[in-house]
Amino acid sequence: MPANQKITPCLWFDGNAEDAIEFYLSIFKDSKVLQITHWGKSVPEKEGSVLVVKFQLAGEEYVALNGGPQFKFNEAISLIVDCGSQEEVDYYWNKLTADGGEPGPCGWLKDKFGLSWQITPSVLMEMIQDEDVEKSTRVMNAMMEMGKIEIAPLQRAYDGN
Repeated sequence: MPANQKITPCLWFDGNAEDAIEFYLSIFKDSKVLQITHWGKSVPEKEGSVLVVKFQLAGEEYVALNGGPQFKFNEAISLIVDCGSQEEVDYYWNKLTADGGEPGPCGWLKDKFGLSWQITPSVLMEMIQDEDVEKSTRVMNAMMEMGKIEIAPLQRAYDGN
């Protein structure tokens, strides 16, 4: 692990970790597979198949475990993608909802593997954290009406228009 990353998220998949990682690598720049571990002889029916994949998305490390059907992803955990522009929001939203992903409210979505993501423009957090309670409330109310986050309507709400 890199010296600057002490905690690495582990994502549990049901035998399709390689497909998920290939999908994620196609979306995020600065991404790569770092290491693949295969099942050994201790589980003969799985011997040679992929057990764990260590990978990097946008410079951050993750582990994918082919753990089986016992556990499924849910909204209790999500990955937040910080976006600097509407074009970036649109890109990640469209890519991650493709091929069976599901759009959700307030910038949330599930990808085709069931993993939850929040596609969030940086400016949203700046607006919500504004000391002017009326501005931040208008922005929060506008966001609550959205699926994919749209920066222009947020800006209008922030400006009071």
